[in-house]
Amino acid sequence: MKVRVGVGLGAISLPDHQGFARLVDDLDELGFDSLWLPEILTAQTVDPLTALAFAAAHNPRLKLGTTLLLPGRNPVRTAKELATLDVLSGGRLLITFVPGIPRRPESAALGVPAAERGRQMDEALPLLRRLWSGELVSHHGEVGDFDDVCVSPTPQQQHPLEFWTGGMGMAALRRCGTFADGWLPAACTPDEAAEAKEMVEGFADEAGRVISSEHFGVSIGYSHRPLTAKVSQALGAGRRGVDPTAVVPVGIDALRDLLERFVSVGFSKFVVRPIDTPHSWRAELELLAGGVIDLQT
Repeated sequence: MKVRVGVGLGAISLPDHQGFARLVDDLDELGFDSLWLPEILTAQTVDPLTALAFAAAHNPRLKLGTTLLLPGRNPVRTAKELATLDVLSGGRLLITFVPGIPRRPESAALGVPAAERGRQMDEALPLLRRLWSGELVSHHGEVGDFDDVCVSPTPQQQHPLEFWTGGMGMAALRRCGTFADGWLPAACTPDEAAEAKEMVEGFADEAGRVISSEHFGVSIGYSHRPLTAKVSQALGAGRRGVDPTAVVPVGIDALRDLLERFVSVGFSKFVVRPIDTPHSWRAELELLAGGVIDLQT
């Protein structure tokens, strides 16, 4: 397996435009695989597609990743936006589609009831593949109602543009196996991820598909100091009986140990993200690179 480590900014705020440009260059210089920006409407974060377009123009090498909200999006506009970004970045775009965070005020801001999001994703994911094919597409459903639409440009990467999904629930695992090219969950232990990976592969087999063994990864938040009560409570709300530090390691050594355990059960693509804004991004990235970058092969 080829292990790759990218850095995510999570829900923490970005530096100013000069600081962001330096961060992009530092990631490239220090050998990280990719930059990952989430789409969280109500957090102090930038719009990921706009920021990744800036990063693509600023640096010609770093891969550009996003966990992007799919429910509520116009599929034709989404297909065109992502294809354009992929073309103008030289084929460096990485996408994980997500249904959104199930808590207020984010849930209300998204504008799609939680009960409808999975259904919308199941309809939109195969539709996006068709739109990226460059062929005339007609579709009549909940997420779109149109005839004879052709999206151009098409993505630079191998058609159609690959996308991953996340989530640990049964519906999310089935969705990944049925429609996606890879799986990127978060806040899970290696044992939980290994069991769920087998289920994703089983659902893919049922759908007559195969997901590459190289396409299983994990997004991991980490901290340098003991987790606050607020963070521990948030992690434990839906994870009774799971030690919060089992999914959010404290310290670089603990982070490396967790990554190695994930590698041992078949995971090779990682997004690591500090849960607190670093005082110095350069210092943070140097520390992180010294601890985990040599996992990449």
